[in-house]
Amino acid sequence: MKTAQKPTYSFLILMIGLIIINTLLARFAVLAFPFDKVLGVSSFYIAIAFMILFTLWFGGYGAIAAYAGCFIGSGVLGGIPLHVNWYWSLSGLWQVLIPLVAFRLLHVDPTLDKRRDMIIFVIFGLIINNAFGALWGTVTLAIDSGQVMPAFIAWFIGNVIVTALIVPLALRHGTPHIRKTKVFVRNYWD
Repeated sequence: MKTAQKPTYSFLILMIGLIIINTLLARFAVLAFPFDKVLGVSSFYIAIAFMILFTLWFGGYGAIAAYAGCFIGSGVLGGIPLHVNWYWSLSGLWQVLIPLVAFRLLHVDPTLDKRRDMIIFVIFGLIINNAFGALWGTVTLAIDSGQVMPAFIAWFIGNVIVTALIVPLALRHGTPHIRKTKVFVRNYWD
């Protein structure tokens, strides 16, 4: 009988590394592709594709890193007030947790070799997660400015494009290599 993998310092180092990568990608996206009408929103948020990948490969560690990367890279460094940033950054967390939970509950192979797995990815890892994250994020930031709908559309479409271009290819070609490492997480934490 195979015993569950126990968290080690490797996971702490991995999570810190993922937080740094996510923070840098989030900051770059907000600087390079800002949505001018709403502070902290990027119309081409490349960080989300990597946040989804990291969460599907590294489970809860990737999800924590996604929240922290969004909080620091887009929020703190993007000038979002701290009292708003705490709940606004949950948008990044929802965007990675939705596909993670769907993949784990529905037993999706992250290589997306089967048509069923690709369909589940499109529904939960491309559409629902990005729509919910965009709605959460724009409502918390843009409601006072009256820019909810334009910000939602920019956020959603940009994230769908980035996710569609990066995630399926990286899952298909990267998962076999990541699976061989000690830090690949098959469930949520082990």
